[in-house]
Amino acid sequence: MRLTPRTLAERRFPRQIGTMTEQDLGNPLEPAGRLVVAGLGYSGTAVAAAAAAGWAVTGTARDPARAAVPPGVGVVAFDAAAAAIGAATHLLVTAPPGEAGDPVLLAHAAAVRAAPALRWIGYLSTTGVYGDRGGAWVEETTPPAPGQPRSLRRLEAEQAWAALADRRAVDLFRAGGIYGPGRSSFDDLRAGTARRTIRPGHLFGRIHRDDIALAVLAAMRQAVPPGLRVLHLVDDEPAESAAVVEEAARLLGVPPPPAVPYEAQVAGMSPMARSFWAENRKVANAITKRALGIAWRYPSYREGLRAILAGA
Repeated sequence: MRLTPRTLAERRFPRQIGTMTEQDLGNPLEPAGRLVVAGLGYSGTAVAAAAAAGWAVTGTARDPARAAVPPGVGVVAFDAAAAAIGAATHLLVTAPPGEAGDPVLLAHAAAVRAAPALRWIGYLSTTGVYGDRGGAWVEETTPPAPGQPRSLRRLEAEQAWAALADRRAVDLFRAGGIYGPGRSSFDDLRAGTARRTIRPGHLFGRIHRDDIALAVLAAMRQAVPPGLRVLHLVDDEPAESAAVVEEAARLLGVPPPPAVPYEAQVAGMSPMARSFWAENRKVANAITKRALGIAWRYPSYREGLRAILAGA
């Protein structure tokens, strides 16, 4: 199946998570749809919170009693989510795949396929499916070439969801490194664990948590026919890791950690960290922003870090 973006009309969305207005929603009299977020993790919770003002939202959790559930959002146990999925108009999957495959399809494939009103599925994936490109750019139309086992599993999960695009609109959201409140260089600096690794020309793509919510809601609000899209959740400026740490330290008014060459650190890195540094690519987002009619709230790490520090 050829992956082609659809160019659609521009939509307005709230400036902050959980503050959607009636004007933003267009029709305040009834919910825009019934959304199930399969996985109330860091990003899924942000999407659920942003959608709650205009949608009927239900999230899944392994243990609902211990889940941090946003106001206005219902929660069901993951294993008991078939009824909620069966009633959904929109389904966002944030749960990562395991060695056996995608957990939502493993547990609820029949409910997904039989859901009579389900018209849109979003799958939160990773730009890791592109593998190492030696610093070259990849676009939404670039074929995947994963090099890590976890990225291979991601691609397999993408393909499983893509198989449903003959009857539903399926959006594959390939995200860069996700950061936001409680998950940024500020936390590492305050904990004394931040590292300033110097590797000139090695860039990473990032996306603020709230811009994930912005993009997902924009996609959900579009009336599109069945089909498949690839959308990139990365900001406008791929950047070296050291630059982000330096900016966070500057904003906090503290000295940055010592600059250490990558070659002097790699031997002591965890296997996960080494796998991230083993790949270098720049991820474009122009097709995605045009298709969704959006501009990022935080077009680079600079705006994102300032907002986190200000508590926005």
